[in-house]
Amino acid sequence: MGELSAWPGFAGLANLQATEELELELLLEAVYQRFGFDFRGYARPKLREKLCALLRTRHLATISSLQERVLHEAGVAQELMRVLAVPPAPLFDLPEDTRRLRTALGDSLRPTALPKVWLAEPAGVAEAWTLAILLAEEKLYGRTEVFATVGSDELLFEVRNATLPVAQLTESQAQYEASGGNGRLSDYFEISNGEARLLPRLRERITWAQYSLVTDASFNEFHGIICRRALPDFGPLLRQRVLRLFRDSLSLFGVLGLDRELGPADAGVMDYQPLFEDGGWYKRVR
Repeated sequence: MGELSAWPGFAGLANLQATEELELELLLEAVYQRFGFDFRGYARPKLREKLCALLRTRHLATISSLQERVLHEAGVAQELMRVLAVPPAPLFDLPEDTRRLRTALGDSLRPTALPKVWLAEPAGVAEAWTLAILLAEEKLYGRTEVFATVGSDELLFEVRNATLPVAQLTESQAQYEASGGNGRLSDYFEISNGEARLLPRLRERITWAQYSLVTDASFNEFHGIICRRALPDFGPLLRQRVLRLFRDSLSLFGVLGLDRELGPADAGVMDYQPLFEDGGWYKRVR
């Protein structure tokens, strides 16, 4: 160990890593203090990966130089929010997950008069529209209200006004069929100038709202909660905080969809029953 420490290259690397770690913590604190967005509990490897991509895009050498622009240059903070948010995904991009979601929500919501489903931090508007189409095909959508929440007002504006390239409907048709769909994906959309938007009768059942999984409290009781995209970005303490939030927000016999299986030490694990042999799908039973 002494020989390694004596090697100038090793000492220089350690100092560089310590400096970058300090820069990262200062950036996260500055974003929280200045804009109110709290990424301090996010997993550091994922954060570094996303920040390095942004540094390359902007041709910046250090996180400190990025912090200066975030604080003083218009639009850079919003760009950072987008980079750190869940990236957009195509319609029906996870057909096996969607097939399981059909089964899980179908069994849970049918006995409920006015079910509510919370889609927390979805992968763009396409994940919410995938859920809407699924519920319509399961004859549940007319009486189900979907709450889709994102972490900033900028993202909220984008999803409320979003469209998808019409080519994506053709590209996603096979995944839609693999998820259990048996129609034409394009039948659920209005198309104009090469852009597609979900039919108004389906869009109107989605309530978009700004909400922070990091800081906000439970805001309703839900019969289904789905959060399979954002959780992998969270550090251990934040993950447990969010799992407790979901436990407090889920009704008895409601369905919870997570990114992975619950572990023995996870918050609320004893209150759930797995719905499938593997994966992160559960029913609250106590």
